[in-house]
Amino acid sequence: METATLIVIVLVILLALFFDFTNGFHDTANAMATPIATGALKPKVAVLLAASLNLVGAFLSTEVAKTISGGIVREDQISAAVFPAVIFAGLIGAITWNMLTWLLGLPSSSSHALFGGLIGATLVGVGVAAIDFGVVMSKVILPALIAPLTAGIIAFTVTKIAYAVTRRYDSKPDGRDGFRWGQIFTSSLVALAHGTNDAQKTMGVITLALITVGLQNHPEPEWWVVVACALTIALGTYMGGWRIIRTLGKGLTEVKPAQGFAAETSTASTILASSALGFALSTTQVASGSVIGSGLGRRGSIVRWRTVGRIAIGWVLTLPAAGAVGAFAALIVVWLGTWGIVIDAVLALAIILGLFWRSRRDQVNSSNAMSEVAVSGRAVKVKRNPPPTRRQRRLAREAEKTSAEGERGSGA
Repeated sequence: METATLIVIVLVILLALFFDFTNGFHDTANAMATPIATGALKPKVAVLLAASLNLVGAFLSTEVAKTISGGIVREDQISAAVFPAVIFAGLIGAITWNMLTWLLGLPSSSSHALFGGLIGATLVGVGVAAIDFGVVMSKVILPALIAPLTAGIIAFTVTKIAYAVTRRYDSKPDGRDGFRWGQIFTSSLVALAHGTNDAQKTMGVITLALITVGLQNHPEPEWWVVVACALTIALGTYMGGWRIIRTLGKGLTEVKPAQGFAAETSTASTILASSALGFALSTTQVASGSVIGSGLGRRGSIVRWRTVGRIAIGWVLTLPAAGAVGAFAALIVVWLGTWGIVIDAVLALAIILGLFWRSRRDQVNSSNAMSEVAVSGRAVKVKRNPPPTRRQRRLAREAEKTSAEGERGSGA
């Protein structure tokens, strides 16, 4: 293997691990936004728990990794001298979109950013024949359309059931406080499920690069790749991603414990099912759909449709936007060869540092990402003038009846 190719492979692995890191802090909100919003978990405890379970989940399945390393891109039709640089360009597209949407607080899909970057770079650097559009449609596009809707319906149904079962507590401030304990379990399950799905994508990219240059001859990730990706996504998760936690925790709807429990149950079940089937879906879209569904399921809850619209626009733009950046980075490599890789690396570093510097102007952290429910410590808000209870209405009717009888007696 030529020295230049080996250097490019090392750069691809490093950039892929950085993407894995951004995926971690970008998607912490998927598991922990709702328990933080309701006060079920303290912010720092929540992100530590999510990081630990992401780490564990990354070791439980490699089906999604094999979808990427042996499915979307036809690596057997691509020259080993070209393709590592194409993967490098695709990762730049994915990271750029991840950093931009994190800055804007938009829970967009890290998965689709990665797929878009790789597809755009491959189209420019290799050609249309190198993309298996059948796999893209069946295991990326269709799950992206079906999974959020499915998760939303499940969350809506579970929320309705939860409030119907506990209706007698409607007028009590902490009547549904028990759901907070349930949220600890369900949010942990979401974090575990996230590790089984999202950590696999970076494993797949690194494995794809190794296969391309002949360092590996099977789509199953090597053990060291699994360990490196698991540790990196866990570290990124621990960093928090508070901007997106704020959006999911209180930007879509004001989440109550019963809603949070329903949303997390829906998210975890959908992600685990997709991981078992090898579908590389967006855990962010699933979590967002679940939160919206739970908001619609609680009577009197307000869903902020303007925020939903912004998020939906981000979802639609993710694949083409990341693909455009990846294609541009690949075009530089096609024009300039090895120097193009150097220029891409410098541009990527400048973009990362620039977006990070911009984020420092209006910082979001654990102290200002929490919702009013979490701050107050109350599971259910009570109106200042609550409706009268059944007993109060009965006593009022008896008082009116007595008063009426007294008036008739005095008139007689």
